[in-house]
Amino acid sequence: MQKFITHSTDETEKLAERLACVLKGDEVIALRGGLGAGKTAFTRGLARGFGITDGVSSPTFALVHEYHGRCDIYHFDMYRVSGWDDLYSTGFFDYEGNGIMVIEWSENIEDYLPEELITVSIERLSENEREITIKGAAKL
Repeated sequence: MQKFITHSTDETEKLAERLACVLKGDEVIALRGGLGAGKTAFTRGLARGFGITDGVSSPTFALVHEYHGRCDIYHFDMYRVSGWDDLYSTGFFDYEGNGIMVIEWSENIEDYLPEELITVSIERLSENEREITIKGAAKL
């Protein structure tokens, strides 16, 4: 387990870029944190780490956004997913093994996540500060 304190959105994104450097390209990343914690900012930095320059936004209404670069990233929002049928209808299982799956509100589908998983927990300490805990990844 690795813990970091970031003091701005930019620092949160840079930390995620560092994570991109130790990934193989087929990982599942479970993002945890409340509304406004910085989950999408973290995903934006991860995407930048793979050379993706498209605008990264929360997939709240689309459920999944796809980003293509040196590695494909599939960015899911599981906020409204509450069971197997909901999850299956997102096409979630079609993406497995085809790139990096980044899942916001992953706690809603915890029973369906693979055993090998990188968990990124983001806790809002103040307006700009975040405590970010990363489990399951190589040392950054």
